[in-house]
Amino acid sequence: MNEPARHWVVVRLGTAQTLAWASSYYLPALLAPPMARDLGISTPTVFAAFSVALIVSALLGPLAGRTIDRHGGRPVLVGTNLLFAASLAGMALAQGPAGLFAAWVLMGVAMGSGLYEAAFATLVRLYGQGARGAITGITLIAGFASTVGWPLSAWMEAQWGWRGACAGWAALHLLAGVPLNGWLPRAQPAENAPASPTDAPTALPAMQAEPATPAPDHALRTTVLLSFVFAVTWFTSTAMAAHLPRLLQASGISLQAAVALAALVGPAQVVARMLEFGFLRRLHPLLSAQMAAAAHPVGAALLMVVGGPAAAVFTVLHGAGNGILTIAKGTLPLALFGPAGYGARQGLMMVPARAAQAFAPVLFGLLLDGIGTAALGVTALLGLAALAALWVLRPVAHP
Repeated sequence: MNEPARHWVVVRLGTAQTLAWASSYYLPALLAPPMARDLGISTPTVFAAFSVALIVSALLGPLAGRTIDRHGGRPVLVGTNLLFAASLAGMALAQGPAGLFAAWVLMGVAMGSGLYEAAFATLVRLYGQGARGAITGITLIAGFASTVGWPLSAWMEAQWGWRGACAGWAALHLLAGVPLNGWLPRAQPAENAPASPTDAPTALPAMQAEPATPAPDHALRTTVLLSFVFAVTWFTSTAMAAHLPRLLQASGISLQAAVALAALVGPAQVVARMLEFGFLRRLHPLLSAQMAAAAHPVGAALLMVVGGPAAAVFTVLHGAGNGILTIAKGTLPLALFGPAGYGARQGLMMVPARAAQAFAPVLFGLLLDGIGTAALGVTALLGLAALAALWVLRPVAHP
């Protein structure tokens, strides 16, 4: 496929991913309190339903990946737009906690087959080993999901209430999401594609220049190490997303300053992804991931030692590292294993990450309540362990 056509694929898929993230992962931050008030439950109960959705998404990730490996991403992603719309409509119609939890379970099915992992697998299915630039491109666009999603959710909630906001997001999936994903190219037939990461890899017709297949013991070791890195990344990212303003306040700055500094995470992520799209794409993705993994521990050490004056540096370092590590979730499995069986393998590796993500807000919140900014020591140590795991990994030699 020529480059202009590929650019349009990136734009369409990136826009669809922005919609998917804004209407799922970023939805509770604005709508959980009014949901709780109207349904007569506590706000933590709404977040518990969100955690259930994350667990469901983890369990369904490998199945979605295998389906994309075999049939391409277009039918899966269009189906997830319908699931997103149905789950959001279910929330809008919920009359109590049972209906709310049921809607979030359905949302988990949509998230497990419709967020970044599915989009990455779709691109690998289309472009094989050459998908790195496209993966970076969709994360550049979808990196603005919170920037777009939070104000839009707030506006719809103010105009129509939280039920109207959920209905509005459902309508956007039907009116915009379905066409955007429906316009994706059809993947070439893949009758010989492996059914799972443990099957013998066979090159897909459109895929070229893939790495040699690692020996089974090396493949298992690489899979375990990458799964650990992704779990640490998701835990830290979600913990910071939930508690960053409060963490910065604990370092000695005002609420207003904490909110302003926390807003730097988004721009830092985007700038880092632009670097990945430009200069860093010349490097092996393992090297860029190693540099990114060091960013949060360095920033955390500065904040714990210096306190408030280092808050801006910490926020920027955390955002930049997280921005590149999000891309690494797509590029590292491709670089280390090749494109064959990519979707199923990545879905499997993301199971621990989704579980860590589900529990991160509660666990880090308890740490923050108990030991204040020293809680950053935990995420810093986890980050260093992830960095060590990345240092142990080595690219698989080409045949």
